[in-house]
Amino acid sequence: MRILLLGEYSNVHATLAEGLRALGHDVTVASNGDFWKDYPRDIDLARREGKMGGLALMAKVYACLPKWRGFDVVQLINPMFLELKAERIFPIYRYLRRHNKMMVLCAMGMDWYWVHECTYHKPLRYSDFNIGDKVRTDEPALKEQRDWLGTAKERLNRYIAADCDQIITGLYEYQICYEPYFKDKTHFIPLPIKMPCHHSRRFSVGHSPSHPSPLTSHPSPLRLFIGISKGRSAYKGTDIMLRAAEDMQRRYPDRLQIVKAEGVPFNQYQQMLNGSDALMDQLYAYTPAMNALLAMSRGIICIGGGEPENYEILGENELRPIINVQPTYDSVCHELEQLILHPEHIPLLKQQSIDYVDRHHDHVKVARQYEEAYRRKI
Repeated sequence: MRILLLGEYSNVHATLAEGLRALGHDVTVASNGDFWKDYPRDIDLARREGKMGGLALMAKVYACLPKWRGFDVVQLINPMFLELKAERIFPIYRYLRRHNKMMVLCAMGMDWYWVHECTYHKPLRYSDFNIGDKVRTDEPALKEQRDWLGTAKERLNRYIAADCDQIITGLYEYQICYEPYFKDKTHFIPLPIKMPCHHSRRFSVGHSPSHPSPLTSHPSPLRLFIGISKGRSAYKGTDIMLRAAEDMQRRYPDRLQIVKAEGVPFNQYQQMLNGSDALMDQLYAYTPAMNALLAMSRGIICIGGGEPENYEILGENELRPIINVQPTYDSVCHELEQLILHPEHIPLLKQQSIDYVDRHHDHVKVARQYEEAYRRKI
């Protein structure tokens, strides 16, 4: 199949493209690299700053449109798959719709269904927009509500969702937001992760450059990695997680080391991640997303979202590698302290992390699920 993947979110499309190519498909990725993260792509759609940057991007997209015809599948990472105003994207989507066989919308991140459902219907016990019955009022959450509710972005999202052939969700959270509206065409497929090279089922003692090895015993200190997204620390709960980690470090100075990465490109992020034992990720999530899964594939323990629903949607009844935290400072402190005080649990959690990603998220296995979904509709 000829497949065009438009837009990027946390390396999903670039990784999926590798899996689809391994299965023999002709795949083109066109994106902005997800801003400063600079993920790989075949066609660069990054926007320069200022009004002229917008005009230049429009000109480039319209120059590409004649080449973006005749694909078996055109997949959008998000309704805002280009760095353009929603009003500008409507005619581009309609052109793609007319000139290609299948349109697929991904539910992988911020969009109207996610904002609206979590704000008003609250299907999750906690999320980016609610804690129980209470709606979050921190400024990043309010900003996303202003962006998506009652705006052109809402109209675009609802139009594409109703018009497209399939909606593919990458996390449990997004599945339950789309499924009530589009039950027949909404499908959950796990996120794709490229497993480290020379990956084997069991690792011997010693650290490799690509991932730490599970050990029969674990030396101190515990090396804890935390990534901080630009301007999204409070929204993702990183501020609470970092404060808890720093307080634990003061309590156990010889047993905990913190590594922080803030707004760095993907390649630098990966280098900083190497050698870590655990990673703190997204306080308000039920499930591990791309950064956490990448770390887990290297035997790094995720402290974050590991709710029962995450395992249920995957059909996973055996492995429990994620240290699940509730969205509170006290919960983060407690779980981190337990890991510090019980290092004997670390080797098993590391090995289960690798096995979990290999079982459910290997990029070729995931690409086969996409392939099956595409073929059902073509």
